[in-house]
Amino acid sequence: MTALLEVRRLVKEFATARGPLRAVDDVSFALEPRETLGVVGESGCGKSTLARSIMFLHRPSSGAVLLDGAPIGDASRRAMLAVRRRMQIVFQDPFGSLNPRLSIERILSEPFIVHGLGSRGQRRDWAAELVELVGLPASSLRRRPHEFSGGQRQRIGIARALALRPQVVVCDEPVSALDLSVQAQILNLLVRLQQQIGLAYVFISHDLGVVHYMADRVLVMYLGRVVELAPTEALWARPYHPYSMALLAAVGENRGRRKAVDNSEVPSPLAPPAGCHFHPRCPFAQARCQSEPPALREIAAGRWAACHFAELIAEGSGAAVAPIAAPRAVSPVAGETS
Repeated sequence: MTALLEVRRLVKEFATARGPLRAVDDVSFALEPRETLGVVGESGCGKSTLARSIMFLHRPSSGAVLLDGAPIGDASRRAMLAVRRRMQIVFQDPFGSLNPRLSIERILSEPFIVHGLGSRGQRRDWAAELVELVGLPASSLRRRPHEFSGGQRQRIGIARALALRPQVVVCDEPVSALDLSVQAQILNLLVRLQQQIGLAYVFISHDLGVVHYMADRVLVMYLGRVVELAPTEALWARPYHPYSMALLAAVGENRGRRKAVDNSEVPSPLAPPAGCHFHPRCPFAQARCQSEPPALREIAAGRWAACHFAELIAEGSGAAVAPIAAPRAVSPVAGETS
């Protein structure tokens, strides 16, 4: 069965004065209709770059993004317009993503104008339907972004993303700039819209509580790489990668299942460690980890991890390992998520 959205071995590299920076490194996943895939990791791990690369706001250096099995990387301008009708993004900053000089009616009408849809009267009616959909009064259409609170502006950003009735919405830290009470309102709005319209979300956040509430599956990133991919409840109950264990322990989850992680600074993505990028901070690291990058492999049904010793660590035997014996050989295609 073809996934709605599929990302295959995506790489995004930037040229800098200090050399190449690989912000996204060989990332693969699939997204099914009506599914929410959470993407988590520390600041600087590549989450937002991944979001923008999926949307081709950053053109990937290599790899492929497929929508209903069709690659979109080489699409013509006309074909890319069709893709934009099916994939949209909600940005982190609810003020910076809205043009302060335009009324809300014009902001919400712009997608229809760009795509040549409807008359002026129809676009006005559609804009009114959108503000109603996200719980704002019709009088909002005459106002400008600075006249709204942060939560209201984020509702407007969501309304704009939904204007063309997309199937996939990439949410890049959509509630991180909001107060907790407003966060809850926006999250509940996103859940309601998913149920009403049938949206699929790629939901990026550094807040594990938010991801636990929103996501069906979770993709964990570290220095541009995927280190774990699992159903949400399974990951919370039994993480397979030491980094996932550390993230959960940092918010009071998964206590007693991990040894202390080195709290030194995250290595620079300009000069990531050889082998497993996480090994300098990992309490279970062995010589193999310093030289051999672990492949993302299926440890159990639907459970993927990029760790040489994931089975032993997840079973709780990692604390007694010194040295750790090589795990049972597993050889799926790295990054496959079927």
